Amino acid sequence: MLSPRILILGAGCTGLGAAYRLHELGHANFQVLESNSYPGGLAASFEDKKGFTWDLGGHVQFSHYDYFDDLMDRALPYAWLRHIRQSYIWLQQRFIPYPFQNNLRHLPPDDLAACINGLIQLQRNDRRQPPANFQDWILRSFGQGIADIFLLPYNFKVWAHSPTMMSHHWVGERVATVDLERVVDNVIHGRDDPAWGPNNTFQFPLRGGTGAIWKAVAGMVPNSHFQYSSTVTAIDTDRHIAHTGSGDEYSYDALISTMPLDNLASLVGDPKLIHHAAGLKFAATHVVGIGLAGQVPEHLAEKNWVYFPEGDCPFYRVTVFSNYSPNNVPDPTRCWSLMAEVSESSFKPVAQESLVQAVIQGMLSTRLIASEAEIISVWHKKLERGYPVPTLSRDEHLDSILPALEKCAIYSRGRFGAWKYEAANQDHTCMQGVELVDRLLLNTPELTVSCPAKANAGVRRVPISQSRPETVGAGAK
Repeated sequence: MLSPRILILGAGCTGLGAAYRLHELGHANFQVLESNSYPGGLAASFEDKKGFTWDLGGHVQFSHYDYFDDLMDRALPYAWLRHIRQSYIWLQQRFIPYPFQNNLRHLPPDDLAACINGLIQLQRNDRRQPPANFQDWILRSFGQGIADIFLLPYNFKVWAHSPTMMSHHWVGERVATVDLERVVDNVIHGRDDPAWGPNNTFQFPLRGGTGAIWKAVAGMVPNSHFQYSSTVTAIDTDRHIAHTGSGDEYSYDALISTMPLDNLASLVGDPKLIHHAAGLKFAATHVVGIGLAGQVPEHLAEKNWVYFPEGDCPFYRVTVFSNYSPNNVPDPTRCWSLMAEVSESSFKPVAQESLVQAVIQGMLSTRLIASEAEIISVWHKKLERGYPVPTLSRDEHLDSILPALEKCAIYSRGRFGAWKYEAANQDHTCMQGVELVDRLLLNTPELTVSCPAKANAGVRRVPISQSRPETVGAGAK
């Protein structure tokens, strides 16, 4: 098939990764349909009426791929700020450096003893049986003390689902594991140990928030390939046609969908797919931005973000967003900003009419702000889908949905397209689009969506070919 028609649904990280790769390979027969009037999806940014910039959550830029790094440098040359991560946990009326288990010395004596005793008890337990769920994994990995004091309450606040409902297979590099000798040594010597993790250094755009990245990537592809404010309302899998709300029809040989997988199943209309998609769970996220007069207080001046496991506030994380870039506020000499995230589900309902005030009260209770009089701007955005929850049955559902769609030449990728939180960062989702295009046109295998653990194990370079592919290869079957 010469110059196959490729239709991309969504101009978020995945759709833009696919579009950029198609353009890079010289393949011109593609179209991107985006329901919003702008690119970026869940990585977009917004400026409020007072001139404060807000992201859709606490995004940071770090990468597992050379290809992604090169793309970022091409998109925003010389326009990045680079940071050493300074993240903390607010617990027991104090800030504790992250990761928690490496910095137990900050706890009150009784809690410190409970955490250390729990870790010691782990050495005596028989751990040959695999964990039954995420909660079981937490208890077997960190002991009862750390689980009770931090990990179990925090994870419920994030996921809005009980850890007993979740698998542990997604964890990988997402959660710092325990080195008992290191933990005890830090306590004995009174040493802070905050360096763990793949994002212990990160970068952020100088201007425009995270959304500036994806506007720039979109700008590297001819605008004729994009149709904004275009919502797909039905997909005819027999005729390979996508219908939009405005009455337009788009034919395709391969369709790359980045919309939520449950929505896609409804548009396809297959009852079996709809049934399995209904088993996929997610948490909504409320993002509340608080613009403040004055200067960042001294106790927050070096902090990037803070985790909140306790019940004295509704949010699970707050980002000191003006610390990411001074241009996130209208005048860095006169104001600063905090951005809070609150999860919601049927298991964890949120009183939306009073949420903003609850966030403000929580910021007062946790000493993030001193007075409501400092507030000069408030911004609130609800993301109906914030986190794809890795439930115990998730993989079973995905194994039924994704292959069935591919038999219809539909490839579902992205944060909610593939529904894999372990491969849902900006670099992961962008590369899902890149790798899928390479599979369709160059017959190369996908790695990120099929084996996230390998993708997260180290930096990979994707070969860049300037030759024009002429067929959809065997990899598309």
